[in-house]
Amino acid sequence: QVQLVESGGGLVQAGGSLRLSCAASGRTFSSYNMGWFRQAPGKEREFVAVISWNGGLRYYADSVKGRFTISRDNSENTVYLQMNSLKPEDTAVYYCASDRDPFGVITTRTVEYDYWGQGTQVTVSS
Repeated sequence: QVQLVESGGGLVQAGGSLRLSCAASGRTFSSYNMGWFRQAPGKEREFVAVISWNGGLRYYADSVKGRFTISRDNSENTVYLQMNSLKPEDTAVYYCASDRDPFGVITTRTVEYDYWGQGTQVTVSS
């Protein structure tokens, strides 16, 4: 059974930083693209960042480009999201997700991800 467990969320002041982690098990982690998404209250879940199975490709939402960095350690079955220069509008529950297809093309579409973590709350105060 595939499990994704996020950690690292919390409360931070605007301009601060947080590093989210997502530990994966139950699947050959190194074969799958991994994504980060977020959902703010009253809004739909939205794409944040994706990294290819081997770490060679990364893609970001325009709203976080230049501030967030996605990375992965396939030896530790973990994907990370380093978030710098945080803004109040970054406040949301952040989810990691695993692409449904091994060695697939990176995608921003939620329907292309078949396993999701439980989410971790990030709150940025102004």
